[in-house]
Amino acid sequence: MNSIVEILKIFIPAAAVFAATYFLVKRFLDNDQKRREHQLKISAQAVITPLKIQAYERIIIFLERINPNSLVVRVNKNNMNARQLHLDLISTVKSEYEHNLSQQIYISEGAWQFVKTAKEEIIQLINISSSKVTSDANSSDLAIMILNITANLDKKLPSEAAIEFIKREIAQTF
Repeated sequence: MNSIVEILKIFIPAAAVFAATYFLVKRFLDNDQKRREHQLKISAQAVITPLKIQAYERIIIFLERINPNSLVVRVNKNNMNARQLHLDLISTVKSEYEHNLSQQIYISEGAWQFVKTAKEEIIQLINISSSKVTSDANSSDLAIMILNITANLDKKLPSEAAIEFIKREIAQTF
């Protein structure tokens, strides 16, 4: 019995010292791990932030390029008929969109939904305008129809609404 007491006298303080050391070292290592993770997050943020800003810039450029007022002026050429202009306008909007598809990685889901909606509504506006002129009409007739419909909209153009949303989002984020 005496030997058990002597062993316990040695074992209990040793176990207490071991437990204290274990918890101190564990706490130190956990804090060190959190510090490293935080530093990685900061360095990743330093790389991703410029990419996000660039993505927002590219999306704004896309939305400006598909704005019907600038789109019609840029795509309409002499000697085109309304059908050719219609097809070129739709093709231009779709190719601009496809060129910027990868930007959705860097912008919010809400902003991307605005971009998709703007693209679809502008295509719809072009299609509606095209249905109001004959396909063999001059391209300037279709261009004028698109510009008239755009001017008479009661609401903002979809591309303008998307640009406003993105500007608000950027202001909140940065």
